[in-house]
Amino acid sequence: MYSLSSCWNSHRHTDGRAMLQEIRELGFEYAELSHGIRISLLPGVIEAVEAGEIKISTVHNFCPLPIGVTHAAPNLFKFTSSDARERENAYRHSLKTIETAIRLKAKLVVLHMGCVDMKDYTDKLTAMMERGETESPKYRKLCEEVESKREQKKERPVQFANDMLRRLVQESQSHDLLLGVENREALEEIPFESDLQFFFSEFANTNVRYWHDLGHAQIKENLGFIHHAMHLESMSEHLAGFHIHDVQFPARDHCAPGTGMIDYAALKPFVRPEHIRVFEFGPRVPVEELKAGVAHVKAIWGEA
Repeated sequence: MYSLSSCWNSHRHTDGRAMLQEIRELGFEYAELSHGIRISLLPGVIEAVEAGEIKISTVHNFCPLPIGVTHAAPNLFKFTSSDARERENAYRHSLKTIETAIRLKAKLVVLHMGCVDMKDYTDKLTAMMERGETESPKYRKLCEEVESKREQKKERPVQFANDMLRRLVQESQSHDLLLGVENREALEEIPFESDLQFFFSEFANTNVRYWHDLGHAQIKENLGFIHHAMHLESMSEHLAGFHIHDVQFPARDHCAPGTGMIDYAALKPFVRPEHIRVFEFGPRVPVEELKAGVAHVKAIWGEA
């Protein structure tokens, strides 16, 4: 299954049906509802799906956006917040996402799990990477500092996030709906790659799966924290699907495949027919580049 995320075109539409028709006209039978779906778009989305014009593969939390929020905001309410009111808002709006997914017969909800409260190392290291300083002692020292700080600070936010996920499992597991925990590009966001195997053992025999974002993983490789293909192989038994886009060095993501540095052939051994494959392009990607990117991936990974 190949799908196209509405993050590419939702900002251009005031009618959800027209938004999905544009995706269908590009040859996609499935669409992902991204984390930028304003509540005003939802009636048209429901109409398009109920009319059989398109199917929904996946829904990205939070969807629809909370009333009054008009831009993509997947981290608006964090599962890991120390503020109980924010966590409750995260739960309430995640339930709305789950309800939307169930109504539209989506297969999976994509989730961000939150972060450890610490200074922004990701942007600092990315700026150093742009300047070609990854071999410097300062860069290596900062990487060691990141890992040390994360370990020191992670216990409470991880507990909050896992407790939240258990509540969402209770609300979704009986509906044949998967919860996809997405890998993130920011070094502060959880779960950390080193914790993923333990994390999934905690959620064994539930509807929780791993959702692999190619661009985020490539940025983590560029920063020196993982090896992209080896990481994907290690997570293959938990894998439900992909966000597909490319990265132009060092960290410009959501580009069309074939215009960046991701080695799709190296990842092909871990792609199975049952995996959901969602192209997640930035809104500035032109139509012809989008089509070429889709063709690039299909030529390597196969049509189905």
